[in-house]
Amino acid sequence: MVDLVSQYQNIQEQVQEKMNEVLSSAQFINGPEVKSFQKELEDYLDVKHVIPCANGTDALQVALMSLGLKPGDEVITANFTFAATVEVIDLLRLKSKLVDVDAETFCIDPQAIEKAITPNTKAIIPVHLFGQCAPMEEILEIAKQHDLYVVEDTAQAIGAGYTFSNGEVKKAGTMGTIGTTSFFPSKNLGCYGDGGAIFTNDDDLAHRMRGIVNHGMYERYYHDEIGVNSRLDSLQAAVLRVKLPLLDSYNEARQKAADYYDKAFETHPNIQTPARNQAVSTHVFHQYTLRVTGKDRNALQKFLAEKEIPAMIYYPVPLHRQKAYDDGSYADEDFPVTMQLIDEVISLPMHTELTQEQQNYITSQIIEFLGN
Repeated sequence: MVDLVSQYQNIQEQVQEKMNEVLSSAQFINGPEVKSFQKELEDYLDVKHVIPCANGTDALQVALMSLGLKPGDEVITANFTFAATVEVIDLLRLKSKLVDVDAETFCIDPQAIEKAITPNTKAIIPVHLFGQCAPMEEILEIAKQHDLYVVEDTAQAIGAGYTFSNGEVKKAGTMGTIGTTSFFPSKNLGCYGDGGAIFTNDDDLAHRMRGIVNHGMYERYYHDEIGVNSRLDSLQAAVLRVKLPLLDSYNEARQKAADYYDKAFETHPNIQTPARNQAVSTHVFHQYTLRVTGKDRNALQKFLAEKEIPAMIYYPVPLHRQKAYDDGSYADEDFPVTMQLIDEVISLPMHTELTQEQQNYITSQIIEFLGN
C-alpha cells in the first residue's frame, strides 16, 4: 500500500545527515530540530501556532482537553472513520455523537451535524477523510450559529487546500478552532515512528496546549493543570524537516497516480472513482478509495491478494457497531450512507513511488476480475 523503502532511498543522505546532527548533539527531547520544525510547519500552514506532540491521537486528546469541556458534553463526529477520533472523546468522559457522511466525499455530512445538535453539544470534529477537506464553510457556519468549537482531524489530509466562497484559501487544519494531525510513517507527511502536531491561531489555547503536552508545566516542576507526556522527539523532527519541503511534490505525485486510476476506471459500470471537487478542496489522496457496486468487493480483495496486489478496506465496521463504542443508542438505519460504504469501498496502493507499470498491472487485474 505504501513504499516507504523507495521513498527513504531518495532522501537517505539528507535524513542520515540530520539524524547524525541530533545524535551528536544528544538533545533528543525538545531540541533545536523540534523547534525548527515547529516554525517551518507554521510557515507552511500559515498558522500562528504549531504544538508538536507524540502522535495524532494525543493531538486530538490534547485539543479537547484544552477546551475545558466537562464530562457528558457532546462532541459530534463522523461514524465512518478510524476509531482514534471517538477514542479520545470517550477517554475524556465526553459523549460522542456519531453522524452519517456524504456519499460522494465520505466526509461528515453538515445536514447530519445540524440534526444531531442538542443543548449539550459543545464541539464538532470533522475528519478530512482520505485526503480532501470536509465541507468546512458549512461546518463553520453551523458552529458559529450554535457557539460550538471545531477541531479538525487532518491526519489524512495535510497539505490539502480549501477554497471558501469568497475566494480565500486555507490549508486543512487551519480553519477551525484547533487542527490536529498525525505523522505516522504512512501519512503524506510521515516520520519514522510516531509523531503528531496541533495547530491553532488562538494564543490562549496554544499556551494551554503547550503546557498540557508537558505534564501541565509552564515552569519546570510547577504543574498548573493536569497534563500528559506527549512530545515529538528530535529524531522524528529531523526526518520531518527533510520531508516537509517535499510535501507538495509528494502530494502532486499522489494526484498524478490518482489521475491514472481515474482514467483507467472512468467508464467501468461497477466502479465509482473518488469524487473530486477541486473548486472547493484539493485532494491529496492519502488513500485512493473506490466504490465497487454490483460486484463482490470482498471477493475482489481476495483476488487481488492472490495477484500480490495489496488492497485495504477502510473501514469494514462502523464505529457505532464497534464493541467499545456500541452503547445501544444507534441503529444501522441512522447511517444509510455509512452502511452502504462499508460493503463497497476498497483502497488501492497509493504512494509517491507508484510507477505506471505497477498501476497498469493493478488496474488490468481489477478490470479482469470485474469484467468490462
